[in-house]
Amino acid sequence: MLPKGWTHHEAATLPTAGLTAWRALVVEGKIKAGDDVLILGTGGVSIFALQFALKMGARVWATTSSNEKAKWLLEQGVAGVVNYREEENWGEKIFEMTGNRGVDHVVEIGGPGTLAQSIAASRIGGHITLIGVFTGISGDVPTAAIMAKQLTIKGVTVGNRSEQQDMIRALEATDIHPMIDKVFPLEEIQAAFEYQRDGKHIGKICLDV
Repeated sequence: MLPKGWTHHEAATLPTAGLTAWRALVVEGKIKAGDDVLILGTGGVSIFALQFALKMGARVWATTSSNEKAKWLLEQGVAGVVNYREEENWGEKIFEMTGNRGVDHVVEIGGPGTLAQSIAASRIGGHITLIGVFTGISGDVPTAAIMAKQLTIKGVTVGNRSEQQDMIRALEATDIHPMIDKVFPLEEIQAAFEYQRDGKHIGKICLDV
């Protein structure tokens, strides 16, 4: 099942990146207009989360390691961006940027290396969806901070068929399309992986099979 008029490249972004972002914010987070959402980076899940959140009337904050990508994010309607290579305590910075309220939702892709900062960025009673472990599969957990802010942390891996059907109806209603950075022919699969490794992309990278 795919949205009407979508290409195969666009549809290929949905079962993992699109559905994970949808479940994180809509199914688990129960996002509503006026909420503050924090995305980490500009990968596929984060960009889908950005698109969903903006369409639902939320305010979006972001982190990145690239000033060029920061400019792009602001052009998309992000309220504020922090370069985490320049600001070690980026969670506290995001918290301050929200007027010292903190964000309602964090789409957390880093894992142990970023979780403490995501907690710092969150409001009391906030929701963190852990969907990635790019910084490792285990590490220290700041349990006192979680308790102090009374946070909910939920691990998420994609979603089910019913959730995808709901997402597709929403995509058709809002005319959201995925951000596809670049399409490589199959014989250039090594170049595609190198492009991803170098962190040059925004959104998804596709292979033309």
